[in-house]
Amino acid sequence: MSVLKYLSGYSADLQSQVQRLIDTNQLGLWLEQRYPPQPRHLIQTDAALYDYTQRLKQRFMRSSDPLSKVYFDTRMHVIDNALGQHQFVSRVQGSKLKRKNEIKVSALFKRLPEPLLRMVVVHELAHLREKEHNRAFYQLCQHMEPDYHQLELDLRLFLTAGGL
Repeated sequence: MSVLKYLSGYSADLQSQVQRLIDTNQLGLWLEQRYPPQPRHLIQTDAALYDYTQRLKQRFMRSSDPLSKVYFDTRMHVIDNALGQHQFVSRVQGSKLKRKNEIKVSALFKRLPEPLLRMVVVHELAHLREKEHNRAFYQLCQHMEPDYHQLELDLRLFLTAGGL
C-alpha cells in the first residue's frame, strides 16, 4: 500500500477507495473521465491570471482590499507544500502605511483543468478576508465556488496520481 500523503486528512474509507484505484491503475483513468483531455484553458499569462482573479474578486468580494499583483510563479511547486500563496506587504511611505496584496499561483496550473485553477484562486482570494483556515474561511470559499471541497479533493487526487 502506498502512502497517500495528500489525502492524510481524509477518512480511511476514502483513502482505501483511492488506494484500490491506484492498485488497479485506474486513478488516472478516473481523473481523465472527470476532467476529459481538452485544449488548455486560456489563462496562460500573468495578465490573463490577473484579469481572471479580478473578475472573481469583483463578483464575490467587491469590498475587499484591492490586489496589486497576481502572477504565475514558475518556482512554486508542490514540494514546497504550496500551489498558491497570498502575501500582504506593508510599507511606510512618508506618514502613511501602504498595504499591498499579492497572489501567486504555481505555473503548474497552466496545464491543469481550469476548475482546479479556479479553486486555488478562490482559496487565495478568501485569505484577503480570513487569514486563518477556519470555518469562516471555508464558508467564503464555498460561497465563491460551491464545489470547492470536491475540487480540493480532485486536486489532491491529481497530486496523488502524479498529475503535477
